[in-house]
Amino acid sequence: MTSFAADYGRAEVCPSPNHGERLEVERPDILLLHYTGMPSAEGAQAWLCNPESQVSSHYIVHEDGRVVQMVPESRRAWHAGKSNWAGEVDINSRSIGIEIANAGHPAGLPDYPDRQIESVIELCLECVERHGIAPDRVLAHSDVAPIRKVDPGENFPWEKLHRAGVGHWVAPAPIAGGRFFQRGDRGQPVEALQSMLSLYGYGIEISGEFCVSTEAVVAAFQRHFRQAKVDGVADSSTIETLHRLLAALPRFT
Repeated sequence: MTSFAADYGRAEVCPSPNHGERLEVERPDILLLHYTGMPSAEGAQAWLCNPESQVSSHYIVHEDGRVVQMVPESRRAWHAGKSNWAGEVDINSRSIGIEIANAGHPAGLPDYPDRQIESVIELCLECVERHGIAPDRVLAHSDVAPIRKVDPGENFPWEKLHRAGVGHWVAPAPIAGGRFFQRGDRGQPVEALQSMLSLYGYGIEISGEFCVSTEAVVAAFQRHFRQAKVDGVADSSTIETLHRLLAALPRFT
C-alpha cells in the first residue's frame, strides 16, 4: 500500500498492506486496545506490516510514546480475529485497533511507561471524539475474545484512562468473603450472572451452567474491571462491580 495522510496528527505513517473494506458499517463504534506481546516494538510493527502475517492494526504506540499509523481509520484492519461484542461478530469492521508495545504475559507483565500511556490517552481521546465512540465501547482484546486473548492485561491502567476521559469504569468492590460461583456450579444464580455479563456486552451463552467459557468471560471481566484478583471465580466483589458498571451505563440511567 502507498502512503496515506495520518488521521491522527502526531502519528508517523508506516503503511501495512493488511486491511480491507469495512463491511456494513459507516464508521467504527468500538475502540479496541491490545498489547503486542512481542519482545520488541520494532519487531511487532514489522510483523503488523508484513503481508505474510495477515494481521494489522490502525496504530501502534511505542514505549517512548511515539505513535505510528499503519492503516487508515476508514479501512478495516485485521486485529480482532474471531470475536464478539453485544451480538456483533465482525469486530474488525466496527473498530479501530490500537496495539500498545508491551511484551505482556510471556514477559511477566512489564509496566506500561507513563509516557506511553499519555500518548495512548491522547490518541484514544481523538479517536472517540472523531467517531463518537461511547465510553463503554472502549474495550480490551480480552473483552471481545475471552477464550483466546488476555491483552492488554490486568496491569493496564484503565482507571487512569477513565480519569482522562477515555472508557467506562467504576471503583471495583473490595475483595471480601461471601458466596461465590465457579466452574461446575449451575442454577438460576449462574444464569443471572451470565445475563448481566451479556447485558454489558460480553459474548456468553446464558445456560445456567458455570462452564469453561463462562469462567473465561469472568476472568476477562476481572482483567478489565477488577484487576486485583483474576481467577475466573465470580466472587462477591466481581458481581458487585458488575452491578455498579451496569447501573452506571448511560442507557440504564
